[in-house]
Amino acid sequence: MSSREQEPTPGYVAVGRIAGLWGLRGDLKVESLTDFPQRFDTGRSVCLGGVAHTIERCRWQRGRAVLKLAGVDSAAAAENLRNRLLEVPEDELLPLSEGAYYHFQILGLEVRTTSGETLGRVEQIISTGSNDVFVVRGPRGEVLIPAVDDVVLRVDPQAGHIEVEAVDGLMPVRAQRAPRRRQRPV
Repeated sequence: MSSREQEPTPGYVAVGRIAGLWGLRGDLKVESLTDFPQRFDTGRSVCLGGVAHTIERCRWQRGRAVLKLAGVDSAAAAENLRNRLLEVPEDELLPLSEGAYYHFQILGLEVRTTSGETLGRVEQIISTGSNDVFVVRGPRGEVLIPAVDDVVLRVDPQAGHIEVEAVDGLMPVRAQRAPRRRQRPV
């Protein structure tokens, strides 16, 4: 991570990352980090480091939002925001259906199998075309857990863990030490 990139402000959730400027009047190219593109509608508010800014205009181009924030009125001001996160307060998150979670609620949770083995913690989430994949690092090294109902049995963010079914071929086999051979005297 470069020194200009950042982690979300405590109590906020990142909905976009400023990729650069667009034009000379302070417009920003924004990589969307949300499944809800209406977050960038004209008149909505987003925060930079906990400070709210109104979106004056927004359009979509090649999968990115190009938007203008109130108070960002020049190319120099826009350039200073490169790699910054656009955030919303956690209490403004849109409700999800039962059994659905935001990524920030999953990251860091401990993953255990139904037999009680701890696999590690979710360090990353990879979004694929069909389902997410949890990247878990722990005693077995890196384990990729497909976020499907047959594998992920229970997610409990309040308790801090996820219970998974250990499916054959899914978990890497622990390296076992070969038995030591006794050397014969020569």
